[in-house]
Amino acid sequence: MYKIMLADDEGIVIDALKFIIQKNFGDSCIIEYAKTGRNVIELAETFRPDIAFMDIQMPGINGIEAMKEINKNNSSIIYIVLTAYDKFDYAKEAINLGVLDYLNKPIEQNKILEILNKAMAKIDTIRAQRTNELMIKEKLETVVPIIENGFIYEVLFQEHFKEDIDNFKNLLGIKTNYGFMMAFIFGDTQEGNHMTNAVGASIKAQKNYQVLREMIKDTFPGVIGSVMGNKIPLFMPAQQEAFNYTERIEIIEKSRELARRMWKRVDVKFRVGIGSIHPIDEAIQSYNEAVNSLINTTGSVAHVNDLPIGCDYEEDYPIDLEKKIFNLVELGEYGACMEACGRFFDWMSETHGENINDVKLKSLEFVLWAEHLAYESGGMTYHFCSRTDYLPTLNDMEINDELRSWFVAKIGDASHNVKQKKEESSKGVIESAKRYIKTQYNKDISLDDVSKEVDISPYYFSKLFKEETGENFIEYLTNMRLKTAKNLLDTTEMSMKEIGIQIGYSDPNYFSRIFKKNFGITPTEYKEGILK
Repeated sequence: MYKIMLADDEGIVIDALKFIIQKNFGDSCIIEYAKTGRNVIELAETFRPDIAFMDIQMPGINGIEAMKEINKNNSSIIYIVLTAYDKFDYAKEAINLGVLDYLNKPIEQNKILEILNKAMAKIDTIRAQRTNELMIKEKLETVVPIIENGFIYEVLFQEHFKEDIDNFKNLLGIKTNYGFMMAFIFGDTQEGNHMTNAVGASIKAQKNYQVLREMIKDTFPGVIGSVMGNKIPLFMPAQQEAFNYTERIEIIEKSRELARRMWKRVDVKFRVGIGSIHPIDEAIQSYNEAVNSLINTTGSVAHVNDLPIGCDYEEDYPIDLEKKIFNLVELGEYGACMEACGRFFDWMSETHGENINDVKLKSLEFVLWAEHLAYESGGMTYHFCSRTDYLPTLNDMEINDELRSWFVAKIGDASHNVKQKKEESSKGVIESAKRYIKTQYNKDISLDDVSKEVDISPYYFSKLFKEETGENFIEYLTNMRLKTAKNLLDTTEMSMKEIGIQIGYSDPNYFSRIFKKNFGITPTEYKEGILK
């Protein structure tokens, strides 16, 4: 169905156009008309036409001005301009108004039909695109919450690799490396800093999750997780590394208003905790701040920067370097860890070199915590008396290259032990997997079977296997089978079917296809080549 508006001050022109359109397009077109510029504008607002035949010269407001006014509220109309004058007089002015073509009076029927078909085809294309866009949007409405929840899960539970976070950022259009977390905590009522009936409120929130999600998104267009207990987590990307005062107050006020509106909507009391800005891979710290801020106050909204929780550092303390050192220890990045430790010690020496005992205490603190991280990761075995010489050794040292070397070496050792343990563990797992594959390759085994045998998840095993062997599981299994097949073809008179069964392919045709795909010839052709 197409809506067509006729705009001309000559009744005979309108009648002629109506007759031609109705005769050739029948009930597929709804036609309305107006004879003055003002009436055309008013009709366009109520009728909302798809196509408009516009006479340039009309009483009062001319066609060009009428089109400009109409386009303020409906810029999608396709115009066909009617004129008794040279169309080039108007082409420049009308070019951005949606004019498809010009008709010179007197009008030829064939030309009208040609242009109308062209306009209708364009409308059909636009409608099809719109339908497709809506379908995509509808699918995204289903997929996006799943992706957002995956992102929240990754940053909160930190079960990710760097590339996982990068992938989520690309999928969700996050352009920054910083952000803060908010925690929406709910219950039937609030008693001090505690929300009552967390389980019951969580069920009610789960039933109304879509409503709550949309309300939160309208105020804070960030990344929202699913209901976790009686909490809904939200990550908000941030361009800067810290809040200024005005931003903090604005977020608090918005949170208060949002908590009130959500309470009225779903009859559940809400409190909102707001963490400080952190790098995305440290978002868990911001989330913990958001939750702890509510524990330390009885207000409905709490921002961590307003409360005496967390640790503040003297102005020039290199906290980022400190975090980097322990992060590198956990990752087992030995070289980078040694370099960062050297820079931190140099800062201590230059800034607090006169405070010998303080430098020694800080050095010992760092070494003990680095070793603690190594113990936790399985990189070191704990022995109660393994540090007997630490204090005497430090007491005998000055702040010099000897102390620096001790500091860097101890933390470097912790990092190295973490890396070595990971490598040993990985190699042990892969060697076990290889042994299992070697004994079972002639059976119908899968990635799940092997990962179960070595007792790690299929996803992690697949990644580990590729890193250690340079091949994925299927490639490795196929190569082992085909290598055995070639050996059997070289040394035995077994039939192709027997060889296929021997290496795990019960279908001889499939065996032949796999063989040819890898070697360029069939098993039969290979055998014939040997015999020659």
